[in-house]
Order: sequence, then C-alpha cells, then structure tokens
Amino acid sequence: MDSSSSANTPEIVTSTPIFSGRVFSVRQEVVRFPDGREATLDLIAHPGSFGILAFVRENEIVLVRQYRHAVGEWLWEIPAGTAEPGEAPLDGARRELAEETCYRCERIRELGHSFYVTPGYCNERLSLFLAEGLTPGEQSLDEDERIEVRIFPLHDVKAMVDRGEIHDAKTIVAMQLSLGGTG
Repeated sequence: MDSSSSANTPEIVTSTPIFSGRVFSVRQEVVRFPDGREATLDLIAHPGSFGILAFVRENEIVLVRQYRHAVGEWLWEIPAGTAEPGEAPLDGARRELAEETCYRCERIRELGHSFYVTPGYCNERLSLFLAEGLTPGEQSLDEDERIEVRIFPLHDVKAMVDRGEIHDAKTIVAMQLSLGGTG
C-alpha cells in the first residue's frame, strides 16, 4: 500500500465484538472516512485458509465431496482447511491434505499468490498449494466432516469447471492457475 492510499484509510471510531466461534468471529465497526462521513460495517475475522491441488499421478488429482451447509449442497472441491492458531499456511496445507484425504505429500509448493476470498466483509486470506508425490495414509476427519475422496483425471475436472458443475471458487482458481491461465 502506498502512502497516498493510507492517507485515505478510514478511522475506526468503534469496534464491537458480536460473536466469537470455533472458526471465525464477527464484529461491528463504525468507521469515519476522510470526508467526515461515518459508516457501520459488519466484519468477519478469519485466521486464514488454504487449498491443495494434490496430484496422485501426473494428470490425476484428488477432489473431496462434502456437504456445505451454508449453500445446502454437496460440493466437489480441492482439499482445504482453516489455519490453526500460529500455523504457517504450508504446514496447515500438509495437515489438511493428510486429515481430509489420507494422503501425505513428498513435495508441496505455493500455487500463485494468496488472495482475499470475500474482502467486502471478511479478512480471510486463502493460500493455494500444489502437492505431488502422494502416499496413502489414514483419514482423520473433524467431527462435523463427512468427506468422500475421489481421484479424477485432470481433464475431467477441467470439463466439470467448464460445464459449471464445480461451484467452489478455490477449486476453480487452483485449476486455472495449474493450467497456466486465468480464464
């Protein structure tokens, strides 16, 4: 951020905690803009997350299918998770890959740059990783997770994205980054 944009950053007048849960917290803030006008904003504070595009073989990847209650659907998506307190994204990506899919990886690297998922009301920053050299282990799901793990040919997943059958943004972005394009 350059100095000209920081001069235009609104001042936080009040910040009121509304809710604190297992994954995120909610607060309401009143901000004052440089022109003197104020606005009330609802914000979700999130510790960050990561998604893993995991290659079992050169052209085969792991997807997980799980129920996403917020949208009332079972979605196919890349393995993903939320950071534990103080956890580095790379370590969290390795952990979630193993927990959700039972696979451990020999090699893992960041895929592109991290990005804000929904910056209009949430500070969640998502990091994408590409994992290779997978070996099977044991799945270790959280109490609220019911996950189906399946290996797909990469071209099938691309076709699912192209047909609008995959609705998960992190999966769509990871596929675009892995295929060397943005659209």
